[in-house]
Amino acid sequence: MQEQMYQDTSPDRLLDAVVIGGGQAGLAIAWHLKRQGLRFVVLEAGSELGHTWRDRWDSLKLFTPAQYDGLPGMPFPAPADAYPTKDPVADYLQTYVTAFDLPVRLNARVTSLTRTDDRFEVRTADETIQARQVVVATGPFQVPFVPPAAQGLEPSVTQVHSASYRNPEALPGGPVLVVGGGNSGFQIAEELAATRQVDLSVGERAPMLPQRLAGRDLFWWLTRLGLLRVTVDSRLGRRASRREFIIGTNKRRLRKAGVRFRPRLVEGDGRTVRFADGSTLDVGVVVWATGYRSDYTWIHIPAAVEHGQVVHRRGVTKIAGLYFLGLSWQHTRGSALLGFVNQDAAYLADQIAAHHHAGAPAKAGVTRLEGRGAGSGS
Repeated sequence: MQEQMYQDTSPDRLLDAVVIGGGQAGLAIAWHLKRQGLRFVVLEAGSELGHTWRDRWDSLKLFTPAQYDGLPGMPFPAPADAYPTKDPVADYLQTYVTAFDLPVRLNARVTSLTRTDDRFEVRTADETIQARQVVVATGPFQVPFVPPAAQGLEPSVTQVHSASYRNPEALPGGPVLVVGGGNSGFQIAEELAATRQVDLSVGERAPMLPQRLAGRDLFWWLTRLGLLRVTVDSRLGRRASRREFIIGTNKRRLRKAGVRFRPRLVEGDGRTVRFADGSTLDVGVVVWATGYRSDYTWIHIPAAVEHGQVVHRRGVTKIAGLYFLGLSWQHTRGSALLGFVNQDAAYLADQIAAHHHAGAPAKAGVTRLEGRGAGSGS
């Protein structure tokens, strides 16, 4: 397959499409493009498929059960209501590519995307590929973000972003401060609390939802009630997209485990941090569960990205033939979730097919939404 990929992406061939990113979003759109019979390639920066999953912390579990974790054409291979861990997810992505013989090229980090006349040029360290259409599917986890307060802490303080956290044993002994009130922060704090004192700094109050209600998984209810179809353009969608929901745990549960809650961290000085209420804490280990930021500096196409934000409507940009997939709240809450990204992938595949066959750009208005994250592929 590698030899065929090389032939398909040789510089003297104009491809119908290039997909940038070989995570769940990139593979979902690839499935549709292959069914359409288009000549395309998926460029994945990593050395193996699913590496962004394998690189997460050891105990990570999806909060969507297996029946909601499949990509188009292949259910996730686990019993209903099982919650897959990270390695089976990575294995599933590898199996998916093999099963459908998708043209994925590894170790192909894109360094530049430009447009010339009626085509795009996609550059990697090894080659330049030309294509009529491009899908950017680099995902919501790109560049780990650490607040400026971290710079005030002295070198003797161990600092780890959640992107690099693996397990409690990998950290020095003693108390830990976890900073960040999202799902990652809550999960890591609860895991660490089993073996040491943990303080959790939370900046904003987030709604907390149980994993199961009345014997059913949360996503059964969200699907049945149509809440996963609520779009970002709706009043409810606009409100929901501005905050993260904590799923499967809550403050009461963490307090019972011994976690002490702190306000927003505002300053680091030596081995001491200060919180928004004026209180302080001496620290030796800090885990920054403070999320990610986008990095589109490699996209050199005017009007595609403005002030770090993708300008699009449901993934369709105002540049004919350029699309984005896998952004958080690209269209609905499920846009960046493994088992729900196919809805946006199918929509974009229709736009790509229309452009390919008619030679005309997809018609869409344009809104500006932030693609939160980084990584090789969503």
